[in-house]
Formats: sequence, structure tokens, C-alpha cells
Amino acid sequence: MRTVLISGGGIAGPVLAHLLHRHGFEPTVVERAPGVRGGGQAVDIRGVALDVVERVGLLERASRVRTRMRGMSILGPDGSEVGRSTEATLSSGRLDSEDIEVLREDLVRMVHEHTRADVEYLFGDTVTALQEDEDGVRVEFAQAAPRTFDLVVGADGLHSTVRRLAFGPEEDYTHHLGSYLSVFGADNFLGLQDWQMWLRDGDMGFGIMPVRDNTELRIAFGFESAPLAPELRTGEALRRTVVDRLETVRWEGARLAEAARKAPDFYCDAMAQIRMDQWSRGRVALLGDAGYCPSPLSGQGTSLALVGAHVLADSLAQAPGDHLAAHARYEERMRPFVDLNQALATENPGGPPSEESMVRAKNAISLDG
Repeated sequence: MRTVLISGGGIAGPVLAHLLHRHGFEPTVVERAPGVRGGGQAVDIRGVALDVVERVGLLERASRVRTRMRGMSILGPDGSEVGRSTEATLSSGRLDSEDIEVLREDLVRMVHEHTRADVEYLFGDTVTALQEDEDGVRVEFAQAAPRTFDLVVGADGLHSTVRRLAFGPEEDYTHHLGSYLSVFGADNFLGLQDWQMWLRDGDMGFGIMPVRDNTELRIAFGFESAPLAPELRTGEALRRTVVDRLETVRWEGARLAEAARKAPDFYCDAMAQIRMDQWSRGRVALLGDAGYCPSPLSGQGTSLALVGAHVLADSLAQAPGDHLAAHARYEERMRPFVDLNQALATENPGGPPSEESMVRAKNAISLDG
């Protein structure tokens, strides 16, 4: 039982593939995008997830490209500063922490470069059907010829195709958290220098941080909303919604709306969690956001994905030939960790988790358990 198909070429999937290869497995990663994905917000590697990155061999490299903020300003709706901090930021927490904040695209790129020599990658393709029997899982692809694998792992995000094919409709597991988040890049038209700005205007708000040696901005814009109608959830429909809402923001709304209109890396999706009673079914297992998305409100999505990849790889290695035992062990070890971290997203609606809760949640598992 050595061949493993992993759907999703972001962070969790390639890290799992790398760790499985170390244990003698033959991993293949299929990714819908034509190449390594760019764009995205800054993500945090916290607590025990730092140990995973170190074991993978990327801690030093990740540390070199971490964001280095001096602090942040909190603005009122008219743009006036109502608070500031040189000790912490809303995106990364305390600035003196050992935790690391990096751009998602930087982490995705370095993980791919670190793994591509040992992992088969199928870019520009996706899984379309799964058929399990006693010998394995026959997988059909949109482009490649069908193949049979011993195991399949869905690491393909909030809208996981593998989860839908193996477990049923997305709506059975998605819990909307009352808002949407958009992330996009722009030139640094505000002239920010290693300094973040956060503003709330009614039921909307944004955070802006400079990146790439202060030459660019990453803008995270959120707005409260019930689940949008299906026809409004497509990429361009969401972009129009974001642009329309940004145009009503009183401070810098026009320039932010224009940036969202032009951004090639525009992203928008619901703030939601995936909650499931089990993350495996037969020879298929789920990893990261596909199985237990905590939402960006938790600040722990990347860390959960990294830790989950390590625990799943370790569980499979310790139960050779017995995927049912391995999957059971994976779920037993990860469930308390996931529960604590998902709770971070709901403990303080409209604000970040408390420092005490974050410290407890980010360290609530042992990699060698």
C-alpha cells in the first residue's frame, strides 16, 4: 500500500507528499491550477506547526522571508487614527513572538521547490470520479488517463472536490460564519513602511499591509453577509460585489475599489468552517481545509494544515498496510487540536482570538504522540 494520490497543490498536500515520500510511499499531487498558485494573504505558522516546518527542512528559509512589521494603526471610518500598537498586529499577533508570518504564495512556492524532485505533480488537472474496491481507488481525471491508487487524500480546500465525491454535498458540512473575505494585491499607493492599517466602517472593514520591501500592498477586505445566492458566488460576480461595497467605504474607498477591480490575484470567499464527524471513508481521507477548515478568523488554517499533514503521514507510516487503523489514529490525534482551533474563530465575533486562547490552541498537540 504505497501509492497515494493527493488532490491539492497548495501547502498541506505537498507537505504530506514530502513526508510520505520519506516513509517510502509514492505520492502524486494533482492541482487544478496550471502551475504553482500565487496571490493570497499573509499566513501564520504558529506553535507546533513551526516544528513541522523545521522537520520538513524549511524553517530557516521561511524565517528569511517572514513579514517584519513595526506595528499597526487602527483607524476610524474617516481615516483618523484611533489607536496604534508597536507590540502586536492583528494579522500576526505579538511582534516578539517566535511564530512566523509569511505570504502564502512564498510558502507555497518554497514547499513546491522543496518537494518537486521526489513528488509527481499533475498541474492543470482535477479529479472527476472515485471508485473504491478491495484493491484500491480508481481515479478519473479531467485530463489524464484513469489510474488506480492505494489511497487518496483530499487536500483541496474549503470547496474540496474529493470531499464532495467521497462524502457528499458541500452544504452538508459547511457552516457559514456571517461574512465574506476578499484578498488582493495593489501598488503601495499609501506609502506604508512596514506598518499595517486596520479600519472598520459599519458592517465592513479592511486590513492593509505592505509587502515586497514595501513596494506592494496586500488588502484584506471583509463584509458581513448571509450566504450569497449561487449566481453571486462566481469569481466575477464576487468581484463586482466587493467593488460595489468598497466604493461606499468613506476612507480611500474609491482607490481600494479600483485596486480590487484591476487585481489579477483577486480572491473572495465566505468565512466558513468545515465540520465533519469523520475525515476518512475507506481509502479516502481529508486534510486541512477540506476536512476541518477553521476559517481565516481563527488565524490557524495554515498551522492546522501543516500539523495535519505530519500526523497523517506518521499515522500511515506506523500502520503499514492498514489504512483503516491509520485513519482512525489520525482522527484520534487531530480531533482535540482541531476543535480548539476552530473555537478560536467564534470566541470573539468581530475581533481576533484572545492571546490566552491562541497560546493554548496552537500547542495543543504533540507531533510524537
